[in-house]
Amino acid sequence: MTRYKFETIEHELFRKTFRKFLAEEAEPHYIQWEKDHLIPLSFWRKLGEMGYLCPQVEEQYGGLGLDFSFGVIIQEELERIGSSLIGIGLHNDIAVPYIEAYGTHEQKSRWLPKCISGDYITAIAMTEPSTGSDLANIQTTAIRDGDFYIVNGQKTFITNGIHTNLAIVAVKTNPQVEKKHRGISLLVIEEGTPGFTKGRQLEKVGMHAQDTAELYFEDCRVPVQNLLGEEGKGFHYMMEKLQQERLAVAIAAQTAAEDMLTLTLDYVKSRQAFGKTIGDFQNTKFKIAEMATKIELGKSFLESLIEEHIAGKEVVTKVSMAKYWITENARELATQCMQLHGGYGYMEEYKIARRYRDIPVMSIYAGTNEVMKVIIAKNLGL
Repeated sequence: MTRYKFETIEHELFRKTFRKFLAEEAEPHYIQWEKDHLIPLSFWRKLGEMGYLCPQVEEQYGGLGLDFSFGVIIQEELERIGSSLIGIGLHNDIAVPYIEAYGTHEQKSRWLPKCISGDYITAIAMTEPSTGSDLANIQTTAIRDGDFYIVNGQKTFITNGIHTNLAIVAVKTNPQVEKKHRGISLLVIEEGTPGFTKGRQLEKVGMHAQDTAELYFEDCRVPVQNLLGEEGKGFHYMMEKLQQERLAVAIAAQTAAEDMLTLTLDYVKSRQAFGKTIGDFQNTKFKIAEMATKIELGKSFLESLIEEHIAGKEVVTKVSMAKYWITENARELATQCMQLHGGYGYMEEYKIARRYRDIPVMSIYAGTNEVMKVIIAKNLGL
């Protein structure tokens, strides 16, 4: 069951146990969750009870103190069930690490234990109706008023937006500063704070069970002690954390690609046409060979990046390459695998149909693939 060179027996047992847990607690219910357009809070609590939420958190705050390699296993096994489970990975590996890295001891003691138990579900609120990847131009403001910040603005496309009760919000604490990125800070805003409301659950093309919503802040009074890190350092913090966020997207896309190939191989070996299986046709063999080759290339690249990331190396350029190339490859594979499934591939009861609608957004969130190419070119000296 071992997938990577760095995996130990401990990793193998962890993966086996988690896969069994998902087979019992998630897989039988996943299609219903898609119909309900929501993953139940009870599932989050079960994840917490079993130690699958934020296992990287230090033991003094209730975590297991594990490294990112265990987070990789959790991400992969969740993605094998379906892309609608990405909110759990966002909670574990994207949102909570902000609190771990920049929070005070008091903040960590207050928030992290509940993030681990599933009582708190986090969201990271960056995107606004008029601002996506261009984070320096966010319009949500947080103006200091004594012991509070008065927050006004709107966030959209927020993963975990319906369930969240602990949102890390990018705000402008100094709207007048000449260099816009220097005026950005991060505030942790808790559900129930006056002036903080959730909008409608957004209807998406795919990832139907993943709750995505708009968040509104109208004269929202947030205590100064909810400032994460230093004022004016928010943009820097977000840039620091984007390496792991984009690596997580690449891991999900790679896992989805592998799953689609497995599904398609099984189908073409059994489906009959013109007196033989679809897999007997030369075109099918060539398509499968091409897909399998690209998947192996992606896996090798990803493995080296995971190792470097765990070692604490700065691999922004390579991660940008992986995020762009692996998500594009997954999108291309989704189209080809659906085609090989024929008419059945367009039916919701077949997993490939869900993959086909879930995959495209991976090339958009965490920074569009066009932005990835800009980063790559810039870091190559262009």
